[in-house]
Amino acid sequence: MISHVNRFKVLILTLVLAIWTAPAFAEGATVDTGDTAWVLTSAALVLMMTPALAFFYGGLVRRKNFLSVLMQCFMVACIVTIQWVVIGYTLSFGPDIKGMIGGLGWLGLKGVGAEPNADYAATIPHSVFMIYQCMFAVITPALILGAFAERMKFSAFCAFMLLWSTLVYDPICHWVWGVGGFIRNMGALDFAGGTVVHINAGIAALVCAVVLGKRHGFPAKMSPPHNLPFAVLGAGLLWFGWFGFNGGSALGANGLAGNAFVVTHIAAAAAGLAWALLDWKFNAHPTVLGMITGVVAGLVAITPAAGFVAPMDAIWIGLGAAAICYFFVAVVKVKFGYDDALDVFGVHGVGGIWGAMATGLWAQKAINPAGNDGLFYGNPGMVLIQAKAVLVTVAYSFVLSFVLLKVVDILMGLRVTEDQERIGLDLTQHREAAYTTLD
Repeated sequence: MISHVNRFKVLILTLVLAIWTAPAFAEGATVDTGDTAWVLTSAALVLMMTPALAFFYGGLVRRKNFLSVLMQCFMVACIVTIQWVVIGYTLSFGPDIKGMIGGLGWLGLKGVGAEPNADYAATIPHSVFMIYQCMFAVITPALILGAFAERMKFSAFCAFMLLWSTLVYDPICHWVWGVGGFIRNMGALDFAGGTVVHINAGIAALVCAVVLGKRHGFPAKMSPPHNLPFAVLGAGLLWFGWFGFNGGSALGANGLAGNAFVVTHIAAAAAGLAWALLDWKFNAHPTVLGMITGVVAGLVAITPAAGFVAPMDAIWIGLGAAAICYFFVAVVKVKFGYDDALDVFGVHGVGGIWGAMATGLWAQKAINPAGNDGLFYGNPGMVLIQAKAVLVTVAYSFVLSFVLLKVVDILMGLRVTEDQERIGLDLTQHREAAYTTLD
Protein backbone atom coordinates (compact mmCIF):
# COMPACT_ATOMS: atom_id res chain seq x y z
CA MET A 1 0.00 0.00 0.00
CA ILE A 2 2.85 2.35 0.88
CA SER A 3 4.55 1.68 -2.44
CA HIS A 4 1.36 2.62 -4.29
CA VAL A 5 1.12 5.89 -2.35
CA ASN A 6 4.73 6.68 -3.14
CA ARG A 7 4.15 6.00 -6.81
CA PHE A 8 1.14 8.30 -6.77
CA LYS A 9 3.22 11.05 -5.18
CA VAL A 10 5.95 10.62 -7.78
CA LEU A 11 3.35 10.81 -10.56
CA ILE A 12 1.85 14.03 -9.15
CA LEU A 13 5.32 15.55 -8.71
CA THR A 14 6.25 14.64 -12.29
CA LEU A 15 3.10 16.26 -13.67
CA VAL A 16 3.71 19.42 -11.64
CA LEU A 17 7.30 19.65 -12.88
CA ALA A 18 6.21 19.05 -16.48
CA ILE A 19 3.65 21.84 -16.31
CA TRP A 20 6.09 24.17 -14.54
CA THR A 21 8.86 23.65 -17.08
CA ALA A 22 6.67 23.57 -20.21
CA PRO A 23 7.29 26.46 -22.64
CA ALA A 24 4.84 29.29 -22.11
CA PHE A 25 2.94 30.68 -25.07
CA ALA A 26 2.95 34.35 -25.84
CA GLU A 27 0.24 36.22 -24.02
CA GLY A 28 -2.95 36.17 -26.04
CA ALA A 29 -1.49 33.75 -28.63
CA THR A 30 -3.07 30.37 -29.24
CA VAL A 31 -2.01 27.77 -31.78
CA ASP A 32 -4.76 27.09 -34.30
CA THR A 33 -4.53 23.60 -35.73
CA GLY A 34 -6.17 24.55 -39.03
CA ASP A 35 -3.81 27.45 -39.61
CA THR A 36 -0.84 25.29 -38.66
CA ALA A 37 -1.87 22.49 -41.00
CA TRP A 38 -2.31 24.91 -43.91
CA VAL A 39 1.05 26.62 -43.40
CA LEU A 40 2.86 23.28 -43.03
CA THR A 41 1.20 22.10 -46.24
CA SER A 42 2.16 25.36 -47.93
CA ALA A 43 5.76 24.94 -46.78
CA ALA A 44 5.83 21.51 -48.43
CA LEU A 45 4.34 22.99 -51.63
CA VAL A 46 7.00 25.71 -51.73
CA LEU A 47 9.77 23.16 -51.15
CA MET A 48 8.43 21.15 -54.10
CA MET A 49 8.91 24.22 -56.28
CA THR A 50 12.71 23.85 -56.17
CA PRO A 51 12.83 20.34 -57.74
CA ALA A 52 10.02 21.53 -60.03
CA LEU A 53 12.31 24.38 -61.06
CA ALA A 54 15.04 21.81 -61.67
CA PHE A 55 12.87 20.04 -64.26
CA PHE A 56 11.66 23.31 -65.75
CA TYR A 57 15.21 24.62 -66.20
CA GLY A 58 16.70 21.20 -66.89
CA GLY A 59 14.36 20.53 -69.79
CA LEU A 60 15.42 23.80 -71.41
CA VAL A 61 19.19 23.24 -71.41
CA ARG A 62 21.19 20.88 -73.62
CA ARG A 63 21.17 17.23 -72.56
CA LYS A 64 24.84 17.31 -71.58
CA ASN A 65 24.00 19.82 -68.83
CA PHE A 66 20.71 18.38 -67.56
CA LEU A 67 22.12 16.74 -64.43
CA SER A 68 24.13 19.84 -63.56
CA VAL A 69 20.90 21.84 -63.27
CA LEU A 70 19.28 19.16 -61.12
CA MET A 71 22.37 19.03 -58.92
CA GLN A 72 22.51 22.80 -58.52
CA CYS A 73 18.86 23.00 -57.45
CA PHE A 74 19.21 20.23 -54.89
CA MET A 75 22.49 21.64 -53.59
CA VAL A 76 20.86 25.03 -53.07
CA ALA A 77 18.14 23.34 -51.00
CA CYS A 78 20.77 21.75 -48.78
CA ILE A 79 23.15 24.71 -48.44
CA VAL A 80 20.53 27.36 -47.83
CA THR A 81 18.59 25.24 -45.33
CA ILE A 82 21.66 24.87 -43.12
CA GLN A 83 22.52 28.54 -43.56
CA TRP A 84 18.95 29.48 -42.64
CA VAL A 85 18.97 27.41 -39.46
CA VAL A 86 22.35 28.68 -38.29
CA ILE A 87 22.15 32.38 -39.14
CA GLY A 88 19.82 33.20 -42.03
CA TYR A 89 16.56 33.20 -40.10
CA THR A 90 17.79 35.47 -37.33
CA LEU A 91 19.32 37.90 -39.85
CA SER A 92 16.02 38.01 -41.73
CA PHE A 93 13.44 38.04 -38.97
CA GLY A 94 15.36 38.49 -35.72
CA PRO A 95 14.99 41.54 -33.45
CA ASP A 96 15.51 44.60 -35.61
CA ILE A 97 18.74 46.61 -35.68
CA LYS A 98 18.00 50.13 -37.00
CA GLY A 99 15.74 48.86 -39.77
CA MET A 100 18.66 47.24 -41.60
CA ILE A 101 19.12 43.67 -40.34
CA GLY A 102 17.84 41.21 -37.77
CA GLY A 103 19.86 40.73 -34.60
CA LEU A 104 21.40 37.45 -33.45
CA GLY A 105 18.79 36.67 -30.81
CA TRP A 106 17.56 33.64 -32.77
CA LEU A 107 21.02 32.38 -33.80
CA GLY A 108 20.85 28.64 -34.37
CA LEU A 109 17.06 28.90 -33.87
CA LYS A 110 17.51 29.63 -30.18
CA GLY A 111 14.05 30.36 -28.76
CA VAL A 112 12.28 29.36 -31.99
CA GLY A 113 9.94 26.61 -30.86
CA ALA A 114 6.35 25.52 -30.47
CA GLU A 115 5.03 28.81 -29.11
CA PRO A 116 3.71 31.40 -31.57
CA ASN A 117 5.47 34.68 -32.22
CA ALA A 118 2.73 37.29 -32.30
CA ASP A 119 4.86 39.73 -34.34
CA TYR A 120 4.74 37.42 -37.36
CA ALA A 121 2.04 34.77 -36.93
CA ALA A 122 0.01 34.55 -33.73
CA THR A 123 -1.83 31.30 -34.51
CA ILE A 124 0.97 28.97 -35.64
CA PRO A 125 4.13 27.77 -33.87
CA HIS A 126 7.16 29.99 -34.39
CA SER A 127 9.02 26.98 -35.78
CA VAL A 128 6.35 26.55 -38.46
CA PHE A 129 6.68 30.18 -39.55
CA MET A 130 10.46 29.71 -39.64
CA ILE A 131 10.38 26.60 -41.84
CA TYR A 132 7.82 28.16 -44.19
CA GLN A 133 10.12 31.13 -44.70
CA CYS A 134 13.05 28.74 -45.16
CA MET A 135 11.45 27.44 -48.35
CA PHE A 136 11.39 30.98 -49.79
CA ALA A 137 15.06 31.38 -48.88
CA VAL A 138 15.78 28.13 -50.76
CA ILE A 139 14.03 28.83 -54.04
CA THR A 140 15.17 32.45 -54.42
CA PRO A 141 18.86 31.77 -55.18
CA ALA A 142 17.83 28.69 -57.15
CA LEU A 143 16.00 30.98 -59.58
CA ILE A 144 19.28 32.74 -60.39
CA LEU A 145 21.02 29.67 -61.78
CA GLY A 146 18.92 29.75 -64.93
CA ALA A 147 20.85 32.83 -66.06
CA PHE A 148 24.29 31.19 -65.95
CA ALA A 149 23.23 27.64 -66.81
CA GLU A 150 25.82 25.53 -68.66
CA ARG A 151 28.90 27.56 -67.75
CA MET A 152 29.61 28.08 -64.00
CA LYS A 153 32.00 25.91 -62.01
CA PHE A 154 30.18 23.90 -59.35
CA SER A 155 32.58 24.97 -56.59
CA ALA A 156 32.06 28.63 -57.49
CA PHE A 157 28.32 28.03 -57.63
CA CYS A 158 28.26 26.70 -54.06
CA ALA A 159 30.32 29.60 -52.73
CA PHE A 160 28.26 32.24 -54.53
CA MET A 161 24.94 30.76 -53.38
CA LEU A 162 26.04 30.76 -49.74
CA LEU A 163 27.38 34.31 -49.86
CA TRP A 164 24.43 35.67 -51.84
CA SER A 165 21.87 34.13 -49.49
CA THR A 166 23.61 35.65 -46.46
CA LEU A 167 24.55 39.08 -47.77
CA VAL A 168 21.79 39.80 -50.29
CA TYR A 169 18.68 37.73 -49.59
CA ASP A 170 18.67 38.00 -45.79
CA PRO A 171 19.02 41.80 -45.57
CA ILE A 172 16.37 42.45 -48.24
CA CYS A 173 14.06 39.94 -46.57
CA HIS A 174 14.42 41.85 -43.31
CA TRP A 175 13.86 45.23 -44.96
CA VAL A 176 10.60 44.11 -46.57
CA TRP A 177 9.13 41.54 -44.14
CA GLY A 178 11.00 41.85 -40.85
CA VAL A 179 9.44 43.81 -38.00
CA GLY A 180 11.28 47.16 -38.05
CA GLY A 181 12.57 46.75 -41.61
CA PHE A 182 12.79 50.13 -43.28
CA ILE A 183 10.95 49.14 -46.50
CA ARG A 184 8.16 47.62 -44.43
CA ASN A 185 7.99 50.78 -42.32
CA MET A 186 7.82 52.81 -45.51
CA GLY A 187 4.48 51.15 -46.23
CA ALA A 188 5.53 49.08 -49.27
CA LEU A 189 3.39 46.02 -50.00
CA ASP A 190 4.85 42.63 -50.90
CA PHE A 191 2.49 39.83 -49.99
CA ALA A 192 4.55 36.82 -51.04
CA GLY A 193 7.86 37.92 -52.53
CA GLY A 194 7.72 40.21 -55.54
CA THR A 195 10.66 42.25 -54.27
CA VAL A 196 12.23 39.79 -51.81
CA VAL A 197 12.23 36.86 -54.24
CA HIS A 198 11.65 37.78 -57.88
CA ILE A 199 13.16 41.25 -58.35
CA ASN A 200 16.04 40.29 -56.09
CA ALA A 201 16.81 37.06 -57.98
CA GLY A 202 16.08 38.56 -61.40
CA ILE A 203 18.53 41.43 -60.99
CA ALA A 204 21.20 39.08 -59.63
CA ALA A 205 20.58 36.84 -62.65
CA LEU A 206 21.21 39.70 -65.05
CA VAL A 207 24.47 40.54 -63.28
CA CYS A 208 25.54 36.88 -63.45
CA ALA A 209 24.80 36.67 -67.17
CA VAL A 210 26.88 39.77 -67.88
CA VAL A 211 29.81 38.95 -65.56
CA LEU A 212 30.17 35.34 -66.71
CA GLY A 213 29.76 36.24 -70.37
CA LYS A 214 28.07 34.37 -73.17
CA ARG A 215 28.14 30.64 -73.69
CA HIS A 216 30.46 29.53 -76.48
CA GLY A 217 28.53 29.68 -79.73
CA PHE A 218 25.77 31.94 -78.38
CA PRO A 219 23.41 32.61 -80.04
CA ALA A 220 24.12 31.05 -83.44
CA LYS A 221 25.10 27.56 -82.25
CA MET A 222 22.67 27.11 -79.37
CA SER A 223 20.58 23.97 -79.74
CA PRO A 224 16.88 24.02 -78.81
CA PRO A 225 15.64 22.73 -75.42
CA HIS A 226 16.53 19.07 -75.13
CA ASN A 227 13.32 17.94 -73.42
CA LEU A 228 10.28 20.22 -73.54
CA PRO A 229 8.01 17.67 -71.81
CA PHE A 230 10.29 17.89 -68.75
CA ALA A 231 10.02 21.69 -68.90
CA VAL A 232 6.22 21.44 -69.08
CA LEU A 233 6.20 19.05 -66.12
CA GLY A 234 8.33 21.49 -64.15
CA ALA A 235 6.12 24.43 -65.07
CA GLY A 236 2.99 22.52 -64.06
CA LEU A 237 4.49 21.63 -60.69
CA LEU A 238 5.57 25.24 -60.21
CA TRP A 239 1.98 26.37 -60.87
CA PHE A 240 0.76 23.83 -58.32
CA GLY A 241 3.37 24.79 -55.73
CA TRP A 242 2.67 28.49 -56.20
CA PHE A 243 -0.63 28.06 -54.34
CA GLY A 244 1.45 27.38 -51.25
CA PHE A 245 3.81 30.21 -52.15
CA ASN A 246 1.00 32.80 -52.32
CA GLY A 247 -1.87 31.20 -50.43
CA GLY A 248 0.38 30.19 -47.56
CA SER A 249 1.59 33.75 -47.15
CA ALA A 250 -1.73 34.53 -45.46
CA LEU A 251 -0.23 32.44 -42.62
CA GLY A 252 -3.63 30.96 -41.88
CA ALA A 253 -6.50 28.97 -43.35
CA ASN A 254 -8.74 31.97 -43.90
CA GLY A 255 -10.40 34.20 -46.48
CA LEU A 256 -7.17 35.99 -47.32
CA ALA A 257 -5.56 32.66 -48.23
CA GLY A 258 -8.56 31.91 -50.39
CA ASN A 259 -8.25 35.22 -52.23
CA ALA A 260 -4.53 34.70 -52.79
CA PHE A 261 -5.20 31.21 -54.14
CA VAL A 262 -7.89 32.45 -56.54
CA VAL A 263 -6.02 35.44 -57.97
CA THR A 264 -2.84 33.37 -58.36
CA HIS A 265 -4.61 30.95 -60.65
CA ILE A 266 -6.37 33.68 -62.61
CA ALA A 267 -3.21 35.71 -63.28
CA ALA A 268 -1.29 32.62 -64.41
CA ALA A 269 -4.06 31.64 -66.83
CA ALA A 270 -4.36 35.16 -68.25
CA ALA A 271 -0.62 35.44 -68.82
CA GLY A 272 -0.30 31.99 -70.38
CA LEU A 273 -3.13 32.74 -72.78
CA ALA A 274 -1.75 36.16 -73.68
CA TRP A 275 1.78 34.83 -74.34
CA ALA A 276 0.40 32.14 -76.64
CA LEU A 277 -1.52 34.78 -78.59
CA LEU A 278 1.60 36.96 -78.85
CA ASP A 279 3.55 34.00 -80.19
CA TRP A 280 0.77 33.33 -82.67
CA LYS A 281 0.78 36.94 -83.81
CA PHE A 282 4.53 37.54 -84.13
CA ASN A 283 5.91 34.03 -84.79
CA ALA A 284 2.98 32.55 -86.73
CA HIS A 285 2.58 29.67 -84.23
CA PRO A 286 1.61 29.38 -80.56
CA THR A 287 4.38 27.42 -78.84
CA VAL A 288 4.51 25.17 -75.79
CA LEU A 289 7.61 27.00 -74.54
CA GLY A 290 5.84 30.33 -74.91
CA MET A 291 2.76 29.10 -73.08
CA ILE A 292 4.65 27.83 -70.02
CA THR A 293 6.87 30.92 -69.97
CA GLY A 294 3.76 33.09 -69.92
CA VAL A 295 2.22 31.11 -67.08
CA VAL A 296 5.36 31.56 -64.97
CA ALA A 297 5.43 35.29 -65.79
CA GLY A 298 1.84 35.60 -64.56
CA LEU A 299 2.66 33.72 -61.37
CA VAL A 300 5.64 36.00 -60.75
CA ALA A 301 3.63 39.18 -61.29
CA ILE A 302 0.73 38.25 -59.01
CA THR A 303 3.02 37.21 -56.15
CA PRO A 304 3.40 40.63 -54.46
CA ALA A 305 -0.26 41.48 -55.11
CA ALA A 306 -1.96 38.19 -54.22
CA GLY A 307 -3.14 39.31 -50.81
CA PHE A 308 -4.28 42.76 -51.90
CA VAL A 309 -6.11 42.57 -55.26
CA ALA A 310 -9.47 41.33 -56.54
CA PRO A 311 -9.95 38.55 -59.13
CA MET A 312 -10.82 40.83 -62.06
CA ASP A 313 -7.77 42.98 -61.39
CA ALA A 314 -5.63 39.82 -61.42
CA ILE A 315 -6.54 39.41 -65.09
CA TRP A 316 -4.98 42.79 -65.89
CA ILE A 317 -1.89 41.91 -63.90
CA GLY A 318 -1.51 38.65 -65.83
CA LEU A 319 -2.04 40.30 -69.20
CA GLY A 320 0.48 43.03 -68.35
CA ALA A 321 3.03 40.44 -67.25
CA ALA A 322 2.77 38.59 -70.56
CA ALA A 323 3.11 41.74 -72.69
CA ILE A 324 6.00 43.30 -70.76
CA CYS A 325 7.99 40.10 -70.20
CA TYR A 326 7.49 39.04 -73.81
CA PHE A 327 8.95 42.36 -74.94
CA PHE A 328 12.04 41.93 -72.77
CA VAL A 329 12.60 38.31 -73.80
CA ALA A 330 11.92 38.73 -77.52
CA VAL A 331 13.22 42.26 -78.13
CA VAL A 332 15.40 43.70 -75.35
CA LYS A 333 17.49 40.56 -74.82
CA VAL A 334 18.09 40.22 -78.58
CA LYS A 335 18.98 43.89 -78.96
CA PHE A 336 21.54 43.96 -76.13
CA GLY A 337 22.82 40.41 -76.65
CA TYR A 338 23.27 39.34 -73.03
CA ASP A 339 23.12 35.58 -72.48
CA ASP A 340 20.46 35.15 -69.80
CA ALA A 341 20.22 31.48 -70.70
CA LEU A 342 16.74 30.74 -69.37
CA ASP A 343 15.33 34.29 -69.22
CA VAL A 344 15.46 34.71 -65.47
CA PHE A 345 15.78 38.47 -65.71
CA GLY A 346 13.18 38.78 -68.46
CA VAL A 347 10.57 36.76 -66.55
CA HIS A 348 11.38 37.03 -62.84
CA GLY A 349 13.14 40.38 -62.70
CA VAL A 350 10.86 42.24 -65.11
CA GLY A 351 7.75 40.33 -64.01
CA GLY A 352 8.55 41.06 -60.38
CA ILE A 353 8.95 44.78 -61.08
CA TRP A 354 5.64 44.86 -62.95
CA GLY A 355 3.95 42.95 -60.13
CA ALA A 356 5.26 45.32 -57.47
CA MET A 357 4.08 48.35 -59.42
CA ALA A 358 0.75 46.68 -60.25
CA THR A 359 0.21 46.19 -56.52
CA GLY A 360 0.46 49.97 -56.21
CA LEU A 361 -2.22 50.27 -58.90
CA TRP A 362 -4.83 47.69 -57.86
CA ALA A 363 -4.37 47.06 -54.12
CA GLN A 364 -7.53 47.39 -52.02
CA LYS A 365 -8.01 47.65 -48.28
CA ALA A 366 -11.36 45.99 -48.89
CA ILE A 367 -9.41 42.82 -49.75
CA ASN A 368 -6.88 43.17 -46.95
CA PRO A 369 -7.35 45.81 -44.24
CA ALA A 370 -3.69 45.39 -43.27
CA GLY A 371 -2.67 46.66 -46.73
CA ASN A 372 -3.55 49.88 -48.48
CA ASP A 373 -5.48 51.22 -51.45
CA GLY A 374 -3.70 51.68 -54.76
CA LEU A 375 -3.94 54.29 -57.48
CA PHE A 376 -7.15 52.91 -59.01
CA TYR A 377 -8.81 52.90 -55.61
CA GLY A 378 -8.02 56.47 -54.66
CA ASN A 379 -4.44 56.42 -53.36
CA PRO A 380 -1.89 57.52 -56.01
CA GLY A 381 0.84 57.79 -53.38
CA MET A 382 0.98 53.99 -53.21
CA VAL A 383 2.64 53.88 -56.62
CA LEU A 384 5.51 56.06 -55.41
CA ILE A 385 6.01 53.90 -52.33
CA GLN A 386 6.17 50.76 -54.47
CA ALA A 387 8.60 52.44 -56.87
CA LYS A 388 10.94 53.32 -54.00
CA ALA A 389 10.91 49.72 -52.78
CA VAL A 390 11.67 48.47 -56.29
CA LEU A 391 14.57 50.90 -56.77
CA VAL A 392 16.16 50.04 -53.43
CA THR A 393 15.92 46.31 -54.14
CA VAL A 394 17.31 46.67 -57.68
CA ALA A 395 20.23 48.82 -56.57
CA TYR A 396 21.26 46.66 -53.62
CA SER A 397 20.91 43.35 -55.43
CA PHE A 398 22.80 44.65 -58.47
CA VAL A 399 25.77 46.06 -56.55
CA LEU A 400 26.17 43.25 -54.01
CA SER A 401 25.71 40.50 -56.60
CA PHE A 402 28.41 42.08 -58.77
CA VAL A 403 30.82 42.39 -55.85
CA LEU A 404 30.25 38.80 -54.70
CA LEU A 405 30.77 37.42 -58.21
CA LYS A 406 34.04 39.31 -58.52
CA VAL A 407 35.23 38.07 -55.13
CA VAL A 408 34.41 34.45 -55.97
CA ASP A 409 36.07 34.84 -59.38
CA ILE A 410 39.28 36.13 -57.77
CA LEU A 411 39.35 33.38 -55.14
CA MET A 412 38.42 30.34 -57.21
CA GLY A 413 37.33 31.32 -60.72
CA LEU A 414 33.73 31.43 -61.85
CA ARG A 415 33.64 29.74 -65.21
CA VAL A 416 34.51 26.30 -66.51
CA THR A 417 37.09 26.04 -69.31
CA GLU A 418 36.03 26.06 -72.94
CA ASP A 419 36.77 22.35 -73.25
CA GLN A 420 34.68 21.57 -70.17
CA GLU A 421 31.82 23.64 -71.53
CA ARG A 422 31.93 21.81 -74.85
CA ILE A 423 31.91 18.40 -73.13
CA GLY A 424 29.17 19.47 -70.75
CA LEU A 425 28.90 20.10 -67.04
CA ASP A 426 27.32 16.71 -66.30
CA LEU A 427 30.54 14.87 -67.08
CA THR A 428 33.13 17.51 -66.23
CA GLN A 429 31.63 18.67 -62.92
CA HIS A 430 29.84 15.54 -61.68
CA ARG A 431 31.21 12.60 -63.71
CA GLU A 432 27.69 11.47 -64.55
CA ALA A 433 25.43 11.53 -67.58
CA ALA A 434 21.65 11.92 -67.68
CA TYR A 435 21.35 9.76 -70.80
CA THR A 436 23.29 6.91 -72.41
CA THR A 437 24.06 9.03 -75.48
CA LEU A 438 25.36 12.60 -75.59
CA ASP A 439 24.93 15.34 -78.17
